[in-house]
Amino acid sequence: MEPKPPRPSRLRRRRILIAVLVLVGVIYFLGLPQLDAFDLDFPVNRANIAQLMRGKGSGKGKFVVPEIYGVLHVVTSADAENEHVLAGTDDPTKPMDVQLYAPGKPDIDWLYNMQTINEQFPLVVFSKTYCPFSKRAKALLQTYRLSPPPKIIEVDLRDDAEHLKQLLARLTHHGTFPNNVLLGQSLGGFDQLNALHNDGKLRKMLEGAGITVGNPDV
Repeated sequence: MEPKPPRPSRLRRRRILIAVLVLVGVIYFLGLPQLDAFDLDFPVNRANIAQLMRGKGSGKGKFVVPEIYGVLHVVTSADAENEHVLAGTDDPTKPMDVQLYAPGKPDIDWLYNMQTINEQFPLVVFSKTYCPFSKRAKALLQTYRLSPPPKIIEVDLRDDAEHLKQLLARLTHHGTFPNNVLLGQSLGGFDQLNALHNDGKLRKMLEGAGITVGNPDV
């Protein structure tokens, strides 16, 4: 006696189940589209950064640490040998995996590293020692009496100066100095920084990033 063919409803349920399993597998291995932390409409503050990172463990999406944090990891490190990391990159004008910024450290937790950088160095100023606009930007920020103070990176004193300039141009869309980076997002150069100051917006942005402004008159 030949076995009875499966009922249509059972076949339909089986096909739905297979489709769901395939979809789950695709999401698991490829991840959801990454969120772009450099969108100009993205407000720069720690609350929004935390909201983006929360997706990693919630199952709602896979957060990909922006490449700029690879650069910030290198320049804020106390290890002088890190200067050779950027100089050794093949083509700084093309996207790189963030792991390439920490060679020999395959177990680095980039999400934790990003959070640490945001807490310890929320404002990083890429400067040149001889540049008058860099000097003006540093002088302006000094009047705010910030805590933590901005991390000043004098690019012209580094071995990887040319690579760093090209990386910043690609990642922040700002290719000149100074380049003021707040929570991984460029505020632009001195002109943009000064405009934010004159409009009364700079203080709010800095405080929103968790920085204490010690001067009540700015």
